[in-house]
Amino acid sequence: MQATEEAIRSVVQEVLSQLNNRGGYGSAPAGGDGDWGVFNSVDQAVAAATAGQQQLLKATLEDRAKALEIVRQICDTQAEELGRMELEETKIGRLDHKIEKLHLIKSIPGMEFLKTEAVSGDNGISLTEYAPFGVIGAITPVTHSLPTLACNFINMVAAGNTLVVNPHPSGAKIACEGVRRFNQAIYQATGLQNLVTIVGNPTLETADEIFNHRSIPLLVVTGGPGVARAALAAKKRAIVAGPGNPPVVVDETADLDNAAKSIIIGAAYDNNLLCIGEKEVFAVESIFDQLMSAMGRHGGFQLNAQQVAQLTSLAFAPPKEPGGHAVLNRDMIGKDAAVLAGMIGVNVPAGTQLLYGETDTNNPFVPEEQMMPFVPFVRCRNADHGIELAKEFEHGFRHTSMIHSRNIETITKMGRVMDTTLFVQNGPCGAALGNGGEGYGSFSIATPTGEGVTNPLTFTRFRRSTTVGHLRVI
Repeated sequence: MQATEEAIRSVVQEVLSQLNNRGGYGSAPAGGDGDWGVFNSVDQAVAAATAGQQQLLKATLEDRAKALEIVRQICDTQAEELGRMELEETKIGRLDHKIEKLHLIKSIPGMEFLKTEAVSGDNGISLTEYAPFGVIGAITPVTHSLPTLACNFINMVAAGNTLVVNPHPSGAKIACEGVRRFNQAIYQATGLQNLVTIVGNPTLETADEIFNHRSIPLLVVTGGPGVARAALAAKKRAIVAGPGNPPVVVDETADLDNAAKSIIIGAAYDNNLLCIGEKEVFAVESIFDQLMSAMGRHGGFQLNAQQVAQLTSLAFAPPKEPGGHAVLNRDMIGKDAAVLAGMIGVNVPAGTQLLYGETDTNNPFVPEEQMMPFVPFVRCRNADHGIELAKEFEHGFRHTSMIHSRNIETITKMGRVMDTTLFVQNGPCGAALGNGGEGYGSFSIATPTGEGVTNPLTFTRFRRSTTVGHLRVI
């Protein structure tokens, strides 16, 4: 197996070394009407992906593995260029983290997850194998446009599927560029065509076409509440990575320096664009002030009450109707901490990663899934009170929650009460996805539909083949 992997990598590196990053890859694949997988219409994109999936099923598993490795290698070796392109287009997040997310693609699991299971006995043998759905319709977010697409590609193609992507319009250029580079390099190395296709000018209408296309049996949606609801309303199976508002509880037994460092690592990551990122902190009264001081030692800048009020008034407008949600100022999403501070006339030290300040639960930063590097800290009476507030303001999304504690009873209680897909103890949110913790990563965490951290098995149908009375050779 190791020799095979090394041979694949050798072929991949040879192909990539011959390809110009910006184009000039030779003629387009035979029969393709698109620009290396970029199409003007959903029907064209689906037709090309359907033909690509039929070709993929006839290809060798070695060629499939080459295709996956090519995507990993492009994301890894071209991470700086592609990350910069994504930031220039979307204008949200941090360049260092855009680049790091693309490097993380090399650890996304592939075909090794697809292991045949066998049961043998007096009546013969039964095999369970994992079959593809076919062409998968995927919606990708502006927050992680190319990383989500690349992650989905590896997981879905590993299982024998192809995918048609409707990217978020504000991240469409980088998504299309990734599709071109993937398809060009894969075609040069294997002859496989259109393993991923994409709508070049995505709209709500093209997303709806994908949701209702008769040739797409499965939808995979990574995005906000609106697109998640639309996917769940479609008359076909959907795997939905929906919204979150991850809380953090810090109790009196916590290592406060580790807690502060972890909160900053997680909440400042890509300027808090991660759906798993720490959004609000509930800290017990007895250690609250010490925790606030520790935050300042690890790259945070504390705003006073007046400054918090100023920032809040800029970040949120009042609800449009009584009892509704505060209206988020989207122009502030994903901006650097220094930029946010400058908007309220505050100069922060160089290297400041995160703004933070004390609030009560009425401040909209607590209940709303804001995506900017400011974290509200709320005092609570004790750990039980903190868990109670965490449960309330996570809103039952069952997405992600964190705790910093050395009390195993408190940790256990919070894990049971929160019932979140990801539950992190004594570390930053990214640890749940293999970035600083054990396990594998993914950019699609399917909480509303229950699949959790997606992997190649997520995108398969279980098929059983039974031979009666024979093939048990023991």
